[in-house]
Amino acid sequence: MAPKPARIRQYGDPILRTKGEPVTRFDDSLRELVDLMFVSMYEAKGVGLAANQIGNDLALFVMDCEGLVAVVANPVLVELSEEKIVGMEGCLSVAGHHYPTGRAAEAVVEGLDQFGKPVRYSGSGEIARCLQHETDHLNGRVYLDRLVGEVRKQARHEVESV
Repeated sequence: MAPKPARIRQYGDPILRTKGEPVTRFDDSLRELVDLMFVSMYEAKGVGLAANQIGNDLALFVMDCEGLVAVVANPVLVELSEEKIVGMEGCLSVAGHHYPTGRAAEAVVEGLDQFGKPVRYSGSGEIARCLQHETDHLNGRVYLDRLVGEVRKQARHEVESV
């Protein structure tokens, strides 16, 4: 039986600014957390979810973006292209808002899966955006931190005045 979806923490919740604790135990409780994260992400119609978005302090994210389904514990961005792209980005923790956000056009993340086995995911475009977005979450950053200029001012006004 699938778990009931967890509540997704919203912008302003301090846990979203907390760096994830390294995953050291790859047991049934971790796999249950992974299941909960996928259920919660799908219920919210997202493409990625970091553990801190549901109130857990582990360095763990799940994603299902453009056909890439991944579980990454202790993620490290090991390669980012020099080429940057700006595209619309949103976040389950900043519900209802999307802003043009600059990211590396290509990205590579390394980490461990839910069984403790090494994984390496790479991609371009939306996959690269997802890998960077979720890794940012686990470093205590939200995508709004990457906005610049007038877009940043607009986002601060819209998001922080809610």
